[in-house]
Amino acid sequence: MANLEYLKKTGWQKFCYNFVNFFKNLPHALANFFKKIPLWFKMLGRRIASVFLEVYYAAARGDWKTRMSFVFMGFGQLFRGQVLRGIMYLLFEVVFILYMVFFGWKYLAQMGSLGEKAMEEVWNPDKGIYEYVYYDNSMLILLYSVLTIFFILAFVYVWYQNLRTNNILQEMKEVGKKVPGTKDDIQSLANDQYYKTLLSIPMLGLVVFTIIPIVFMIFIAFTNYDQAHMPPSQLFDWVGFDNFADILGGGVSANGARFAYTFRAVLLWTLIWAVFATFTNYILGMIVAMLINKKGIRFKKLWRTVLILTVAVPSFVSLLLMSQMLSVNGIINSTLMSWGWIKEPIPFLTNSTVAKVTVIVVNIWIGIPYTMLMITGILMNIPSDLYESARIDGAGPAKMYFKITLPYMWFVTTPYLISTFVGNINNFNVIFLLTGGAPLTQSFEEAGGTDLLITWLYKLTFNEQNYSMAAVIGILVFIVIAVISLIVYNKSNAVKNEEVFG
Repeated sequence: MANLEYLKKTGWQKFCYNFVNFFKNLPHALANFFKKIPLWFKMLGRRIASVFLEVYYAAARGDWKTRMSFVFMGFGQLFRGQVLRGIMYLLFEVVFILYMVFFGWKYLAQMGSLGEKAMEEVWNPDKGIYEYVYYDNSMLILLYSVLTIFFILAFVYVWYQNLRTNNILQEMKEVGKKVPGTKDDIQSLANDQYYKTLLSIPMLGLVVFTIIPIVFMIFIAFTNYDQAHMPPSQLFDWVGFDNFADILGGGVSANGARFAYTFRAVLLWTLIWAVFATFTNYILGMIVAMLINKKGIRFKKLWRTVLILTVAVPSFVSLLLMSQMLSVNGIINSTLMSWGWIKEPIPFLTNSTVAKVTVIVVNIWIGIPYTMLMITGILMNIPSDLYESARIDGAGPAKMYFKITLPYMWFVTTPYLISTFVGNINNFNVIFLLTGGAPLTQSFEEAGGTDLLITWLYKLTFNEQNYSMAAVIGILVFIVIAVISLIVYNKSNAVKNEEVFG
């Protein structure tokens, strides 16, 4: 019965029903998402168990060459003809041992305390002045400890691959197969496994410039690294989950309640902003694209050119200009007052509610040209046969839009909408350049009425130097974005019916 009632709805009613139903079922979807986490851990456990079985097999059934590889990496490869691979394994082991002995272990041993003695002033009687003597630096200890942990993980992985390769080579010897030599390895890297050669440098860059900084930020979130604990003059310590308790519950530090209140308010506004900024640009950009592409519209190239020119102007220039125009003494208020339309300046950027509406409207003005260009390309790729068949069946423009155009564009642009939604959650430029997060709110902790989580994080970092709380906000932003993106994408037709428009 419910399905029959749904089928009787018009296209627009179905769209509204699905939109409301999505947010209605969002808590259930979140619950299902978290229910799958144990399954993922179970799969991870099976993978780890297979690794231990591989190591056990090398220890229990391996020959003397394989067993020697437990201590001297690459030993088995060297004595089985794979000279280059064996030398690389052995060289990696030597580098790892030297790194740990002369550098890594020193910092890793201090990771638990993050240092015992900070910088101090010492009187130098020979020079007659006080000199700074540097001892421990919590920042360097934590940074180099993280690097050391990654190096250890890399060593464990290479050590496992060394044993796994020995198992394979031993089995090939036992069944009489030819063991590939150094020349075969080089040819394989240049041909069959060229993707590994090609991706090695990008993957290394991803680890060094993305993954390691993220892990470092996660560690910072569990410390009290702020203006009062700034290396090298002071040390910072581990505080456990106190920072998360402040943000989520507000019952630990003196400013915990303010942080918790600010986080809830800023998070709510961030989500509202992301929804409006995403869907207003999408819907209005779609309408503009359809109007320009409609048959009978004259000067199509002119309209497209005008909109493209607005894209060509850097957005930060437009935003700074709009900020000046919308100020209390800006040209818009001055003009309206000179015409007698208003008696007092409109608080475009000084009233919290008006400022939020203002940034959404300005974002529409900036974002519509981008959406129009994308939608134009999609409209041109919708098969014309679908429209001709619909006209023969007596469908009007509205019905063709809701039955053909909108479903096709919704299907194709779902990944775009997700990426746009994520981008708007982290949309630093529009808020910072237009309002700077203003107006200031006394009940907030270093945040204004239009601040998003990303701009609040920026202020905590550069204004207050509260790096630990900024790291907590960064982690929570990542969790919010990851959960929403995964749920929305997996529930979309772009995944469920990926071959419908193929």
